[in-house]
Amino acid sequence: MSLTPFHIAVQVRDIHEAKMFYGGLLGLKQGRSDTNWVDFDMFGHQYVCHLNPGLGKEGKVELHYNPVDSHSVPVPHAGVVLEMKDWLTFSSFLKDTEVNFIIEPHIRFEGQPGEQATMFFLDPSGNALEFKAFKDIKEGLFKTE
Repeated sequence: MSLTPFHIAVQVRDIHEAKMFYGGLLGLKQGRSDTNWVDFDMFGHQYVCHLNPGLGKEGKVELHYNPVDSHSVPVPHAGVVLEMKDWLTFSSFLKDTEVNFIIEPHIRFEGQPGEQATMFFLDPSGNALEFKAFKDIKEGLFKTE
């Protein structure tokens, strides 16, 4: 089976704010949009922000946190598995922006099956984003031993 782009839709409190964060701060290319939603090209995948006026002007999506390799990982979260060189470039870029990491860029499960580079941060509406990479995606993505 060939790999195809995913589509995910998340709720945001303000479409303009989402455009400034995803398009402005993160540098993702904007696709189609309307007054209630906007598409972004997230490394070849379709990431859509839908307005939820119920969140309110300062509201945030409610998250749960689970322990993973000595960190509290926000759930739900979405993101992309990148090639290692792209993850290093993106994480370096983000360190020079206003992104506040929940989990700083680091190597998780070091020396174990599934060793990976990872980082987590939130958008202004509280949606959790994870970007990760493996030395070899095909070998590492689902490695158990």
